[in-house]
Amino acid sequence: MKTPLFPLNSVVLPRGRVPLQLFEPRYLDMLSECMKTNRGFVIVMLKGEKETDANAEFYDIGTYVRIVDFRQLENGLLGITVEGEGKVVVIKSWKQADGLQIGEVEWLMEEPEHAITEEYEELVSVLRALAQHPVVKELEMRIDYTDCRDVGWRLTELLPIDKHEKQRMVELTNPLERLGILLGIIQQME
Repeated sequence: MKTPLFPLNSVVLPRGRVPLQLFEPRYLDMLSECMKTNRGFVIVMLKGEKETDANAEFYDIGTYVRIVDFRQLENGLLGITVEGEGKVVVIKSWKQADGLQIGEVEWLMEEPEHAITEEYEELVSVLRALAQHPVVKELEMRIDYTDCRDVGWRLTELLPIDKHEKQRMVELTNPLERLGILLGIIQQME
């Protein structure tokens, strides 16, 4: 599937939501095309630190997202909220004349569903607390606290951990492995 790529210094995972500000013409054009065709785009994590570098490298595992809300922000810029639909791998990418990255992507297999077990209840408590933060509430995320995937995905998005560690969590395909790593991170923070 051919789709626009949106390199960022943050991640979004399936069923997760993230607010974005759009101001560059290439991304405003991308948004217009996505709205006209009822299609989404792929958010990929930058390997470096600068989002403004047109030649920036990005990881090849990202998340296909759809626009669920848009509005004009107080600063006059366009704000959108996107929601992750599924993880994809970028097979190849190229840059259009306007600088917009386009990728040929393939869907990755959906992670298996697992119910939360007692050993991960601490993570559920942390996520419930994070979900009460006003910024998180504003995103109106639907969180299934009984599903290992959802708990791991949301904690990966919300916890203050290194972006490369977040990318590693995106690339994992086993939700129980992700929860085990997140539990270790939480315990180190305490």
